[in-house]
Formats: sequence, C-alpha cells, structure tokens
Amino acid sequence: MVIRRRLRAVLIPLVLYAVSGACASYFVWHAINGSRGLKTKEEYRLRIDALTTQLHGLQDERAGWERRVRMMSAESLDQDLLDEQARVTLGRVHKDELVLFYRK
Repeated sequence: MVIRRRLRAVLIPLVLYAVSGACASYFVWHAINGSRGLKTKEEYRLRIDALTTQLHGLQDERAGWERRVRMMSAESLDQDLLDEQARVTLGRVHKDELVLFYRK
C-alpha cells in the first residue's frame, strides 16, 4: 500500500503537468502559426506593403493617362496637326493633294 500511495503521489502531478503542458503548447503553437498568429500577421503586413506599392504605381499610371487625355481636349489640340498625324498614321490623302515620294 505504501508503494501505491507513493506511485499515486508521483504519477498524478506528473500527469497533470503533462496535460497542462500539452494544452499550453497547443495554444502557443496556434498563437504563432495559426490563421491569426504572428507569422500570418507578418505575411499580411508584407502583402499589404506589396499591394500598396502596386496601388501607388497604378495611381501614377492613371495620372499620366489623365494628363494625356486632358492634352487631347479641343482647346489644347491643333486640328491641323491632328489631321496631318491621322493621315500619316492611316496612310490616307485627299483627292486634291499631291504626294511626293523621296528616295532614302
């Protein structure tokens, strides 16, 4: 009987410490690696930084396009230059125009 009491006196605290250690390690592991853990938080922060950089690049590109569109307004665009450029690009001429070909 003395042996069983000593065995119980040793095993019960050992089992309780093992179970509480397992529970604590479970929660610590999930606090670090879980879906809302520290590693995931850092990954989200890196992704947010990358997307913010991409957003600023796209905003700059949009500002450039808006500036180009504003330059095409009727007040800032010379109609003769526009007509000339359209003809050169499309390769079209009017009936009454004379076309001269140069050798290079």
